[in-house]
Amino acid sequence: MKIFFSILLLFSLSFASDATIEVIKKVDSLPTIAVEDASTSYDESFKMKFFKTLIADLNVLSILNVDRYYRVNDFDASNVVVENKDFNYVLRYKLFQGDGGSLNVQMIVLQDNKQVFGKNYKVSNTNIHVFVSHAMAYDINEFMGESSVEWMKKKVIFSRIVAPKKSEIVISDYTLAYTHVIVTGGFNIFPKWANQAQSGFYYTSFDSGKPTLMYVDIKNGNKKNIISSDGMMVCSDVSDDAKTLLLTMAPSGQPDVYSFNVDTKKSQRLTTYKGIDVNGQFMENNKIAFVSERMGYPNIFSANRNGSGVEQLVYYGNSNSSCSANGEYVVYKARESSSAFNSNTFNLHLISTKTDSIRRLTASGVNEFPRFSKDGDAVIYIKNYQAQSSIGIIRLNHNRNFLFPLNSGRIQSMDW
Repeated sequence: MKIFFSILLLFSLSFASDATIEVIKKVDSLPTIAVEDASTSYDESFKMKFFKTLIADLNVLSILNVDRYYRVNDFDASNVVVENKDFNYVLRYKLFQGDGGSLNVQMIVLQDNKQVFGKNYKVSNTNIHVFVSHAMAYDINEFMGESSVEWMKKKVIFSRIVAPKKSEIVISDYTLAYTHVIVTGGFNIFPKWANQAQSGFYYTSFDSGKPTLMYVDIKNGNKKNIISSDGMMVCSDVSDDAKTLLLTMAPSGQPDVYSFNVDTKKSQRLTTYKGIDVNGQFMENNKIAFVSERMGYPNIFSANRNGSGVEQLVYYGNSNSSCSANGEYVVYKARESSSAFNSNTFNLHLISTKTDSIRRLTASGVNEFPRFSKDGDAVIYIKNYQAQSSIGIIRLNHNRNFLFPLNSGRIQSMDW
């Protein structure tokens, strides 16, 4: 029963629907930018799809007020279209097909009809056009001298349920607009990036009858059996140097947090409470955060990396069943209602280990799977509200929240 309940703490489910992009607390004092399409290839449907993706990426940057109107111009035109003459910046791009079906993009940024920035892009096919858009937004951000949004170019990995005891592991962009299935067959869940380069990942396989942690090298597709355990086996976090894993295992029926040395293949039990301890996360100052039921309900605790010095970390919310840590900050999911007849509200909150302040990041619905970007600037999560499901991006330093349609089916877990 303990193992079943602890799996419930780690599992959450999301469903596809047609949510729209939502921008919260837009700041009107930001510089303005318009976009002009000068494409010479592709049909109107694809051109509009690319335009909408680029507009969304520019909005997520949170440094510009982005005009949403689609306008066309010649790439070499000496002036912007008349509707764009009063904008601070105009981004003009040209899509054209290259050899072998490659997608080529030329981009320039104009200020007062003079080019101030430009760059070219090329990918093998149109299926991965979203990564070109993300790269363009990233480069605009760099040109503007803002703090890095490297996370925008990072990939998301998630598992989705396709049938009873059947799942797929999928790699996608940060909006989940592009998806590529990389593991199929069997019941494979809880994927976790193995390093910051995202050149490999771990996941839990149930194919052998005993939960087994597997490693996949993305470059060559090779798989390795890392460690098995009766009851449970979940990799919840990887150290920055990729040499230490935090695992949830239950070899004796008792779910606990363990550290695992990748080189020596040796594990160390970190929690010893006679209950449920799961979801270990690395923090700064040689600390970890984890979820425990030692208060009679799931809550967030911290401990030293050797398991000593356990302390309650969160004092707000009930059923605080998942968390993600980055440096001194922890984002966690908390239940804020207790209805027996209606859907309950689960919001995300942000705390710092250095202050007593708490910041609510969401306001309604069921918000789950929070994951920090590596630089701590953004949080990705899944939002379920009024029969709609979306991928959310929270820009913490800009106090803005963006929602994208979730069309990837029933999500079991994800990592960024």
